[in-house]
Formats: sequence, structure tokens, C-alpha cells
Amino acid sequence: MITISDTRIIIGNSLGRTFLNWCLPLLLSFYFSCNSGPIEKDKAENIATGIKLAEDTVDHTFLDISVKGLKVDEGKIGKNELLAHLLAPYNVVPFTLNKLAIDFKSVFDIRTIRAGDEYAVIYNEDSLKLAQYFVYRKSAYKYFVMKFQDSSYVYEYLLPVDTVEKSFAGTIKQSLFQTFADHHVSMELGHKLADIMAWQIDFFKLRKNDHFKVIYDELTVGKTPVEIGRVKAIEFNWGDEIFYAFNFKQDELNQYFDDNGKSLRKTFLKAPLDFTRISSRYTMKRFHPIQKIWKSHLGTDYAAPTGTPIRTVGDGIVIESGHGRGNGNYVKVKHNSIYTTQYLHMSRIAPSARKGKTLKQGQVIGYVGSTGLATGPHLCFRFWKNGKQIDPFTVKVPPTVPVNEKLLPEFNKIKAEMKAKLGKIKV
Repeated sequence: MITISDTRIIIGNSLGRTFLNWCLPLLLSFYFSCNSGPIEKDKAENIATGIKLAEDTVDHTFLDISVKGLKVDEGKIGKNELLAHLLAPYNVVPFTLNKLAIDFKSVFDIRTIRAGDEYAVIYNEDSLKLAQYFVYRKSAYKYFVMKFQDSSYVYEYLLPVDTVEKSFAGTIKQSLFQTFADHHVSMELGHKLADIMAWQIDFFKLRKNDHFKVIYDELTVGKTPVEIGRVKAIEFNWGDEIFYAFNFKQDELNQYFDDNGKSLRKTFLKAPLDFTRISSRYTMKRFHPIQKIWKSHLGTDYAAPTGTPIRTVGDGIVIESGHGRGNGNYVKVKHNSIYTTQYLHMSRIAPSARKGKTLKQGQVIGYVGSTGLATGPHLCFRFWKNGKQIDPFTVKVPPTVPVNEKLLPEFNKIKAEMKAKLGKIKV
């Protein structure tokens, strides 16, 4: 990821160097060629963007940029690769790059660039090899373009995107995600469904033959699916109960409500990470695998692979963040005057979870590990109510604001339409 701090630009995990310590001769010594080499202007397709270059016109275009008389180099941001180093062979000086990053941060925050992302450099064919544009591919349809020479600026380029309503029905045989995998349906949709239903369904307790239906938007470029859009409605049959989720815009936000118009967004997420296995529950007596003694275990252990993202279960402020002999790398979050949560044994703590930081529900605060007294990678999740550790599964919290009474007729109309569509979907 590219980050900028004062006069530094850093990609990936690089420690970087400050621009103030660089000079043009040193930068020019870093000239290099991209792995793929130049792409001629009459080539049918550019690998980095998937955009067709016109073959039957005089002015060949690339994201609406005329590349007549120019060359295009494409590649991927390398690990530990400085953006300044990447652009140095094209005579882009640090001052220009730094100024663009600061002046156009509201358009394109370069801290969102990550190693492995695709880019293209459009430059003059002559011996000076002057960069005219740097194109960064943010997604299948979103690009950011840095223009150099003459007047320098940054802008966003969006491909035309179509929205197609889709539906999917699945029956649980092993797990929710396995159901999506078995039907070759995007895991992105599975994650969205799980996040929406997190307070209605305990996904650790799904049973064989539980089933669901979902109506959603799929975004396409041309006829190619590129992203899962808004989930419109869900029907989930869990055991003997049926749970619903309906998308409805209230207070300028797309929110989800149940069959009675109550919000599905609770004070806390059901779990701090995606579906793994609960290896140890909250108990007053457990045989400790390392200390070899019987003692209370006032937390819930989630077994998960090292590196699995850990999310804060609710909004709050980080009151502790560091390392302890038993806890390993850990973060403690105060949500309000009543509730506090703690996350132990992380492989590493996210920069956003340092002491004093403000967090939003679902924000990644670290990654599963086995630091401290741990026999294997897992998360130990602890929950306090009024200063006393309790079992988080016993906590009953009220939903957030329901559908406004004045908006109920509109909500009920949308709900009726979605229920009719759900009823036509075969499981």
C-alpha cells in the first residue's frame, strides 16, 4: 500500500526514504524496464486494464487518452517498490509526485495503492522517455490517472457499468461459504449476506439442510461481471424459523430491516472474525493446554488460520494496544460506559488499532496469530459488562432505529415486492 507522510511516499512494506534526501542524479540511477515492455499502439488489448485499443481509427485511445505517437508500459506494483522509483525512468521528479499526492488527495488518496495492483505508464517514444500519464487500476471499472507535463493533475476514470438484478438459493451441507463455493458463486456475496444477517443467524450453528435465498445486484462492464452490488433481500431458513432482511434507504443510508421493520444492525457483531471454529467457550473450569492446570477461561477462542482479519465487534476507542507475556499481541476496546472487548494472541496489530484510535464496527484491528500462551493460531475474544467479564453469547442488545413510522408504507411496498420475488426462487 502506498502511504504518504510529510515528504515520504511508501509502497508495500518499504521503509522508504524522504524526498528531501533525494536528488535527481540518484533517482535517475534507478531507471528500470517494466517486465512486460512497451505495448505498441496497434495492439488489440492492454493487459493491465483490459481496455480495447482501437485498431480501425487514426487516434488509438487508452481510457479516452489518445496514445498516437506514445507508448504504454504496464505492470504490477512490486513489494517494497517505491512509486518514485517506478516513475524515475520516465523523468517524473519527486517534487511533482509529492505535490500531486498532496494537492489531489481528495480525488485520489495514494495510500490506498497496494502491492500487486496493476498500473500503466504512457510516455513519449523519443529518447527523453517523458511520462505523460500514470494510470492506476483501483477496480475492474475504476481507474485513477495522474497527468504530467504542461499542467499536472489527477482525475478519476470510470468505465460504463450496468446493474443486473440476480438471485441465488443455497442449501447448507457443510458451511455457508462451502455452499457458495460448491455453486461457484462469488464469495463476496457470501460475505455480504453474512454481515447483513450476523445478528439474526449464528453461523457457527448452521445445520444441514438450512437454506436461504438472496436477491442482489451484479455490476457488469459489457457482459462481464465485475462486482457484487447492493443486496436487496434475503430469506434465511434456520432450523424451524425464517428470517428476513430487506434493504431500505433511511436517513440517506441503505440499511437492512427485518419483516417487522426493525433494524438488523445491532450494537455488536455476533463474532469478531469470519466463520471458523469455536475451539473453546467461556467457562469457569477448563484444563489449560500449556499451564497444565484447571482454571477458568473467561473468553471465547476462535480457531482460525494465521493472518485471518480480526474485526472490532462495535464502535469504540482503543484503550490498550500492545504485547503481554500471556496475551501476546492484543487490543482492548471501550465501546461505551458499559461494554469493553479484548482481542488476544494476534500475529500483528493493525495500525488503525493503536492506543487512542477511534474505531468503527467491523473495522480490522489485527490478524489471527499464536503469540503469548497459545498452542496454535486462534483468537481469544473477551467481553466485559460493567467491569465484569461475561460470556458474550449471553448478551442481549437492542437493535438500532427501526423504519420511521412515516416511511412504513414505502417500506411495506418494497417488502411485498421482494417477498413476491423470493417466493418464486426455487431452493
